Amino acid sequence: MTTSTPTVGALLRTWRERRGISQLELAGRADSSSRHISFIETGRSRPSEEMVLRLADRLDVPMRERNSLLLAAGYAPRYAQTALDDPSMETLREGIERLLTGYEPYPALVVDATYNVVAANRGIVMLLDGLPEHLLTPPLNAMRITLHPEGLAPRIRNLAEWRGHLLAQMERQIALARSEPLRALYEEVSCYPVAERAGDGEPRDPVPYIALPLVIEHDGHLLSFVSSIATFNTPMDVTVAELAIETMLPADPATVKYLRSLGD
Repeated sequence: MTTSTPTVGALLRTWRERRGISQLELAGRADSSSRHISFIETGRSRPSEEMVLRLADRLDVPMRERNSLLLAAGYAPRYAQTALDDPSMETLREGIERLLTGYEPYPALVVDATYNVVAANRGIVMLLDGLPEHLLTPPLNAMRITLHPEGLAPRIRNLAEWRGHLLAQMERQIALARSEPLRALYEEVSCYPVAERAGDGEPRDPVPYIALPLVIEHDGHLLSFVSSIATFNTPMDVTVAELAIETMLPADPATVKYLRSLGD
C-alpha cells in the first residue's frame, strides 16, 4: 500500500479552513488575489517560498508546521529545531535560569509544547513536596502532575474551576495546532477521576481576585496564585517557539506573607 503525501495546497487549505477564513479574506491579508489562493490550494500554481511563509504567517501556522509546508512545496525547512542541551543554547538556558531564580520565592516554570517541564524554580519544588515518585520521574509533565488524583489535584481547593480552565486551554491549543502528542495528553488527563476535596485549611478573608486563581493547600496553609504565561517574541527555532514560561503571581497578601516567611 502507498500513502499519498498532502500537497502544500491541501495543507494550506486545511489551515485556512481551521482558522475559519475565506480565500478572499486570506488573499487580502497576504496581498494576493483569491484566484491565486485558489490556484495554490488546487495545485494549479506552485507558491514561491516567500508566499508559503507569508501565508503561513497570516494563518498563524505554528513554526513546526511551517517547515512541513515548505517541504510539501519543495523547499528546505527554514527553522531549526535545536535541543535545549545543545551548546548553542547555553545563553538561553542561563537566561531562563536567571529569570526563574529571580522570581523566587514565588513559583515559576518553563514547559514545552506538550507541557513537559523544562525548568522550574524552588517555588514549584515546594508545591510538589510529597508527591509520589512516579509523577516526579522525568520527564515531568505539568498537566499530569496537576490533574492526576495522586498529584496536586487533592490539594486544589477550586479543582472543578481550575481543571475546567486547564482542559479548555488545551482544547484551544489543539484547535490551533495539529499536535497528536498534545491530543493524547488531553485524552489522558481529561479521563482522570476527580479527586475528592480535602479540608479547607485555615479560614481567610474574601479577596477580590483579578482573574481565576489557583487555590492550593500547602502544609496547612491556603495559597492563591494567578497564572501568567509568556512566550519568546520572534523565535527562529522550533524548540524556542514552543517554550512557555509560566509565573504564579500571589493573589492575596496571605500568600505573599507565607511564601516570604519560607525564605527567612
